[in-house]
Amino acid sequence: MKRPDPDHAARAHRVMACLNREQVDYLDKIGKDAQFSSGSKLSRTQILAAMVNALRRLELSGEGIRTIDEFEQRIFDAMSGESGPRRGGA
Repeated sequence: MKRPDPDHAARAHRVMACLNREQVDYLDKIGKDAQFSSGSKLSRTQILAAMVNALRRLELSGEGIRTIDEFEQRIFDAMSGESGPRRGGA
């Protein structure tokens, strides 16, 4: 039996992500905005990790989600303080 590694949670894991050009440009803009305003550039990896941490703090899950659009709406609703099913179409 393999022993649990106490440092496992603290270790970084490589994740491959496929983003479109607009999404990559947005990550780069955030990093450059930070660099020009504070002197510290944020890497794409740091930005994505911060996004994941923010979603965890919102206590979001994928339960009941059927499409990426539904999940995006759930994220938006959680960030804007809305809850429950979305009303009025799309």
